[in-house]
Amino acid sequence: MPESSLIRRRSHPRPARWIAVLAGLLPLTGAIAKDTRSTIDLPGDLAFPEAITSTADGTLYVSSLGNGGIFRVRPGETAATEWIAPGSYGTRSTFGVLADEKAGLLWVCSNDISAVIGPHVAGRETGSWLKGFDLKTGEGKVSAKFPGERTLCNDIALGPDGGVYATNTMAPQILKLSADRKTLAVWATDPRFGPSGQDAGLDGIVFGGDGHVYVNTYSKAELFRVEVKDGKAGTVTPITPSRPLVLPDTLRLIEGTTFWLIEGGGRLDRMTIEGDTAKIETIKDGLALPTGVTQVGRTQLWISEGQLDLILDPAKRASTKPALPFKLHAVSLEKK
Repeated sequence: MPESSLIRRRSHPRPARWIAVLAGLLPLTGAIAKDTRSTIDLPGDLAFPEAITSTADGTLYVSSLGNGGIFRVRPGETAATEWIAPGSYGTRSTFGVLADEKAGLLWVCSNDISAVIGPHVAGRETGSWLKGFDLKTGEGKVSAKFPGERTLCNDIALGPDGGVYATNTMAPQILKLSADRKTLAVWATDPRFGPSGQDAGLDGIVFGGDGHVYVNTYSKAELFRVEVKDGKAGTVTPITPSRPLVLPDTLRLIEGTTFWLIEGGGRLDRMTIEGDTAKIETIKDGLALPTGVTQVGRTQLWISEGQLDLILDPAKRASTKPALPFKLHAVSLEKK
């Protein structure tokens, strides 16, 4: 019986009683809507997810180093679908992704790495680019090329003022997008950020609750704080972790100076920075070269398991096949 009919049959409805009844039903509703997914499958033999982000409604967006394009997973879905086709808006292999709901854009790092992985990815643009796609339609809106010859757009962060920043793995640079969203310029540089030989340099980047920027280097596994003064980069300070890190990758803010940290060595960590030291607490281990993490609400994380060594390392690419399907893994934050 419809609720409106039930109410009409009462000659003197008691609002307080109905409020109490509805309040009692809310926990049941929440239990029914609880996300019980533990994994999400990604389609294709070459997905090789490089990063993951999410919007407030729980929609997930995943990049693809092997195929290019962007996968999307709506709340409740158990498999990802192609949302932005490989090669769209000039993209090549897609790396860092970050949902910017205030601007209505999905920021995406695009790189031509065909010299390393072969001609798997559609598109013709060379070099490295920061792209912006409409979060509702997937239409390309922003396209800014990394300056210089040694470039690889790896990860993205949003400043308190809405500014967009990105790391360059192939040079010791943090870049910032111009106000008109047309060009990128070096915002901060330090020789300690740079790669050496075949090593990869800067990777993860995030603004802390203190207003400063935190970054890591992938191969050398170092952490740094970049002081921010009136929007400009100041002193760069190394941060000493409580234990050695292995291939630190994505950084995402929890609150204050506490962050989620992905280690390509197989771990999801909670990292708390106090002064010039960082306490590292491992939350999940045993992942196959994880690449990204995003928090959905207060109770769940999603991790992209990249297996990137099986496409980036020529020897492994020739001898070892990835475990299929590629997956996203859920991590519950609820206390047991």
